[in-house]
Amino acid sequence: MARRTRTLSRFVLAPATAVAALIGFAAAPAQAAIWSSSDQWGNYTTSDGYTLYNNIWGSGAGAQSIWANSSASWGVWADHPNTGGIKSYPNAKKVVGKSLSSLRSLTSTYNVTVPSSGAYNTSYDIWDSDYDYEVMLWVNYNGAVGPLGTAQGNVTLGGHTWTVYKGDNGANQVFSFLRTSDSTSGTVNILPILKWIKDTKGWWGNETIGDVQFGYEITSSSGGLDFRTNGFGVSAG
Repeated sequence: MARRTRTLSRFVLAPATAVAALIGFAAAPAQAAIWSSSDQWGNYTTSDGYTLYNNIWGSGAGAQSIWANSSASWGVWADHPNTGGIKSYPNAKKVVGKSLSSLRSLTSTYNVTVPSSGAYNTSYDIWDSDYDYEVMLWVNYNGAVGPLGTAQGNVTLGGHTWTVYKGDNGANQVFSFLRTSDSTSGTVNILPILKWIKDTKGWWGNETIGDVQFGYEITSSSGGLDFRTNGFGVSAG
């Protein structure tokens, strides 16, 4: 596809259903928002260059709506059934457009409020410009979710300790970093992670970093759950 705004499945998906019939009305945000959408591919570009996507892409999805006041203040209400397979990845995206060798810094801050029930992960999804490689950084996760591929051990990089997984979904290589303890706020120094993949492991070359996405990969949220981004930003130099 020309431009990917979604994360490919890491699970055996539930039998396909008509997503369009399930994504109609969804609960409004608790606060007034300058933008909201219940459309499957609803998107909005902020004044500071971030793009927000509702991004309901998985089979068997239920209702979901996204709202935003800014790139740092947005949220999602989702009511996806308790079945296997990722239903959506609502996210905010910043395009970097620099090669690893030319990047001097790449950092991000996050602050979220996530539910205690449901099955989901809160994650960064980082792509090279050709969408050949995908780097996921899970900062918290809950319920029956898991990464693609096989475990490669633990590593401390970017201010966090991660369990690393390496896999291939048939369309691109996937490198997943799962934080060894859940976090709802913090700063990630992303560049050392990307350079570790290149220089220490040799899993990719001098790739140009394209999208840095951050959001919620939701498998189930039965009854309707709220996911809120209280703070988020990406800085590249």
